[in-house]
Amino acid sequence: MDDTAHRFFKTLLETPSPSGYEQPIQAVVRGYAHDFADAVRTDSHGNVFATRVPPGSPESAPRVMLAGHCDQIGLMVQHVDADGFLYVQPIGGWDVQILLGQHLTVWGKDGPVRGVVSRKAIHLLKPEERTKVPDFTDLWVDIGAKNKDEAEQVVRSGDPVTLELGYRPLRNGLAASPAMDDKVGVFVVMEALRHLKGRELRAAVTSVSTVAEEIGLRGATTAAYSVNPHVGIAVDVCHATDTPGGDKKQLGDVKCGGGPVVFRGPNMNPKVVQLLEATAAAHQIPIQVRGAAKATGTDANVIQISRQGVATGLIGIPNRYMHSPVEVIHLDDLTHAAKLLAEFCAAVTPDTDWTP
Repeated sequence: MDDTAHRFFKTLLETPSPSGYEQPIQAVVRGYAHDFADAVRTDSHGNVFATRVPPGSPESAPRVMLAGHCDQIGLMVQHVDADGFLYVQPIGGWDVQILLGQHLTVWGKDGPVRGVVSRKAIHLLKPEERTKVPDFTDLWVDIGAKNKDEAEQVVRSGDPVTLELGYRPLRNGLAASPAMDDKVGVFVVMEALRHLKGRELRAAVTSVSTVAEEIGLRGATTAAYSVNPHVGIAVDVCHATDTPGGDKKQLGDVKCGGGPVVFRGPNMNPKVVQLLEATAAAHQIPIQVRGAAKATGTDANVIQISRQGVATGLIGIPNRYMHSPVEVIHLDDLTHAAKLLAEFCAAVTPDTDWTP
């Protein structure tokens, strides 16, 4: 990963983007994409579209849509009590147990407010409480406020909350962050478009940083309708099974650093899968192949059934510890995924037939 790409990736991970509150990260995406896209726009939903068009007759060119969602799971301030403690509700799918003892940031109107989340100390829990998974109403966020009035000077109901953001490199090309899901997808689709700068294209390629995936694939639904692509590929994280407890019988043998995952199955267009595999072979790009027997919980799910139907594929970035503060990916998988998608787009012509 070159320095320009690495800086962009770290900035994505350090920028808050809970579902519905993606404006800060979309500003980062727009600023980056302007250097290599022919056009950049944002719709009223908040999706950001960066497009490269072929010369000559772009209206008759096949349309390719690459999608990665920029939103992360988060929390939202629901209530401030008389003592200045905050109570929150989840945005997206949480395992509430991983929140205990975490450093959080409330993104208030005047800037970030640091806090911690906790519950009663272990010494004070009743025996039955120790074995019970807490509800969100059993937890509170302490920002150090003396009372409700002081707390409400800096936060209010509806403010988004994230885990403490940041980029933490690990050994052997691995990296950890609370928000790899799915800022890696945004990174890959925008890097793919950057790799196409200066190259002759025969297809119009639109990379979309979609919103609100974690609350129901909402951004990709409207984005796909807008782009009206002939072929669409979503990029999202997928479960790596190279850790203790990894269920290979259910999820396949997926390794961080083994290359991006090309999904096959009844909801993937076979011609898209074939071209992805052929492209990887032609350019010596390592990939892993995994089956998905049913519709996935990714943007690919809604892209496939947009309008009259879209030839759809799905690329997965192996991810350890999904929806946790310590999601882990391998940087090489991102680099290889971006190259794969760039070469795939370069191979699409007006004569490419997606009919199974």
